[in-house]
Amino acid sequence: MADIYPIHEQMLTREEREAKLKQRAKVVWLFGLSGSGKSTLATALERGLFADDFTTTLLDGDNLRTGLNKGLGFTDSDREENIRRVAEVSKLFLNSGVICLNSFITPKESLRAMAREIIGAENLLEIYVECSFETCQKRDVKGLYKKVEAGQVANFTGKEQAFEPPVAPHLVINTENTSLGQSLESLYSFVLGHVRPKS
Repeated sequence: MADIYPIHEQMLTREEREAKLKQRAKVVWLFGLSGSGKSTLATALERGLFADDFTTTLLDGDNLRTGLNKGLGFTDSDREENIRRVAEVSKLFLNSGVICLNSFITPKESLRAMAREIIGAENLLEIYVECSFETCQKRDVKGLYKKVEAGQVANFTGKEQAFEPPVAPHLVINTENTSLGQSLESLYSFVLGHVRPKS
């Protein structure tokens, strides 16, 4: 590795890219149980930002596990590698001036701390999409909970694998007690305050 030299000084800076895009780049990381509404909120948030002329990208747990993270399972070490790769990719988008929206369960505080360290705490907006296991189980939008009950899914978060509530998220959205419209309004307003260019 000693003969590898970075070329950062030759590249466009993040500030130059942000000025061109007329936005402040951030990584918006939505996390919570499967079925809590992370992906629904992330896709709605992206559409809203896109309509308001922001440049975004969306990274979703299900999609990345069919490509970049194909082959990773749900053991502790695989979960850690999954989040590490996501954080590194997010950092690339961030440095390109893009608003990166992430939707991943991210069940442990140690995983969130790792993402924070890679991306930089000042660049990361941590959004906890809160919903009880029982309500997520009733929703079962992907049919995963039925597979869990049938013993077809191992290491499922909320059952075999614990989900650790966050210590200090930037925003908590409880989708159990608020409508999608209300949740999205809170999320959009919060994110907008961080990505609009400073006057």
